Amino acid sequence: MMPALPRYRNRKTIVLTLIALFLMPILARAALFAVGDSPRNWQDADWSSTGSLPPAADYKPARVLVFTGTTGSWKGVFAVHSWVVLKPAGATEWTRYDVVGWGNPVRMNGWPPDGLWYGNKPVAIVDVSGPAADELLPKIEQAVKDYRFANAGDYRIWPGPNSNSFTAAILRAVPELGVVLPPNAVGRDFRPGFYAGQTDSRTGVELNLWGAVDIKIGWVEGLELNLLGLVAGIDVRHPAIKLPGYGRIGVEPMATTALAR
Repeated sequence: MMPALPRYRNRKTIVLTLIALFLMPILARAALFAVGDSPRNWQDADWSSTGSLPPAADYKPARVLVFTGTTGSWKGVFAVHSWVVLKPAGATEWTRYDVVGWGNPVRMNGWPPDGLWYGNKPVAIVDVSGPAADELLPKIEQAVKDYRFANAGDYRIWPGPNSNSFTAAILRAVPELGVVLPPNAVGRDFRPGFYAGQTDSRTGVELNLWGAVDIKIGWVEGLELNLLGLVAGIDVRHPAIKLPGYGRIGVEPMATTALAR
């Protein structure tokens, strides 16, 4: 019986580590949500513009942005929502693309381009303007057209394809940006089946099963382990740890403002 003790201890260590990495952060987030006063339903939330973007007619250059905002109700414990905002040079309107869970998933201009999401101020993880944005626009517009889960009934909140699966597909089409969605963008890792190959940024390697189980290591992604859509890991490029529900804790990366060369 004695030889089995080290093996038992190893299993116990693994289980405790997984609980610490994946369960405890979510329980802490759930406790904060329970005592907080964030909107509990769609109707009570503020969706108005934050005023962070100027009127499109007053901003002449091309521009590309990707926003994330903490979602509401119980989903805010786990995840952020993401969307893409575009403006060709000289255009007088911003164009916003989101994916939602009702009707035809891909929506255009359903909310202000810089709007609050469930009352939460969004964060820009990409903000590219001028000639660099001109280079990106055709690729992004084509990626929107090519998005394969754009029909009614295609949306699935977990493991995807959902709103973050859509934005991840857009970023996958422009890996020169050198940016990925935050780890609490649940659904970003969705793949329709088994995948083994390069990470989305093409700076590393990934093994992925439907986005429910995923491991990746890369210069942009860092080291990440995804279990059932919850991601833990480390980021070396911009030093940080990644925890379920919280995303990144550490040095926050600057929003991408130009094409990575």
